[in-house]
Amino acid sequence: MVTNKFSLNPENWVQDQGDYLYNFAYSRVLSATLAEDLVQETFLAAYTARENFKGNSSERTWLTAILKNKIIDHFRKADTRKQKYSLDADLPFKRDGIMKDHWEKDRAPQTWIIDETVSLDNPEFVTVLQRCLSNLPEKWAIVFSQKVVEDRKTDDICKDLNISASNLWVILHRCRLKLRECLEIKWFKNE
Repeated sequence: MVTNKFSLNPENWVQDQGDYLYNFAYSRVLSATLAEDLVQETFLAAYTARENFKGNSSERTWLTAILKNKIIDHFRKADTRKQKYSLDADLPFKRDGIMKDHWEKDRAPQTWIIDETVSLDNPEFVTVLQRCLSNLPEKWAIVFSQKVVEDRKTDDICKDLNISASNLWVILHRCRLKLRECLEIKWFKNE
């Protein structure tokens, strides 16, 4: 197979691929700074490995594959640093006694009064939801965003984040609890 080095155009990567790669990274890491860093690392790795580009895919596809690996590496490194989320104590359930795992009285779900004229697509609600998501641990917010917002497959998320399917479902459950509580305070109580 003949190597097609001429199809790469590194001097135009930032202009031609930068926005696409940034948006791709941001949707997975939910941090502007981290997304920028990952895209820069991608460009550097791609430039260094440009001799290995065989031309079997488009430049964008090749750069995206490198970026995906950079994102996976980020999460694996975060796991090795043992980012332990001890928010179990912060969950809204009783921890012992005959009422163990029942809602704490003051933290039980409230009835949401929804104004039918106000769409949940409105920019104010989206801002509040983003604020609530930003209060979650990084990995939780990413799991929630990828599974619920992007509708990615469980197996793909688990592979990328190096977690089990059961761990993903536990994280989603905890995310929903924390988001429900946050939205009750920041959105529905203001209605």
